[in-house]
Amino acid sequence: MDGPHDLGGKDGFGPIDVHASPFSHDWEQRQWALSKNVPIPGGTIDWWRHGIENMDPGTYLTIPYFEKWCLNELAHRIDQGMFSLDEVTSGKPNVVGEPAEPLSMDACLAQLRSNNTDFGREPSAAPRFACGDLVRTMSYPISGHSRLPAYARGKMGHVRAHHGAHANPTAGATGTDVATHLYTIEFTGTELWGPNAPESDRMCLDLFEDNIGPA
Repeated sequence: MDGPHDLGGKDGFGPIDVHASPFSHDWEQRQWALSKNVPIPGGTIDWWRHGIENMDPGTYLTIPYFEKWCLNELAHRIDQGMFSLDEVTSGKPNVVGEPAEPLSMDACLAQLRSNNTDFGREPSAAPRFACGDLVRTMSYPISGHSRLPAYARGKMGHVRAHHGAHANPTAGATGTDVATHLYTIEFTGTELWGPNAPESDRMCLDLFEDNIGPA
């Protein structure tokens, strides 16, 4: 998560209203429904997320959350040749097909349930770390997709759980399925946030083996 979308641990963006409605406008609900019920063929969640990460900072920081979803969906579908940029900007298709049959509520719910994906994989190697090991996260950024937030770079923590191998998100963003061991790493608040953080604070992050090394 190298870029403006990695907002964890950064000051200046104001508090998060945890009681706010998830939708501010009706169109946002429609966008959520389209994204969930009309999946992009062959896409993965990490491939989809990487599309949002490729937005320029000015766009990402100034448009609503579900507008990011909309632009990302349009970009992926243009790349796949489902429609052209001219069709998107004009709002008119070059070829008008038959209207789609409306889905019943049961059909929509079945589609949503089918989105549940098991990312567990058979490992190709033994895990490098065990519960209790002291590890350090990688300190350098990467050019592709990463689920290691910037505030946890170069930090030491203890392995609290090993979850077996799962599909690696960095590889998944490029369409490759790679099995990588996944761990829960516990950090102290002072390790992440500095000496002014409460000493009793702890944070756990689920991190892949390629994000960590021996302390």
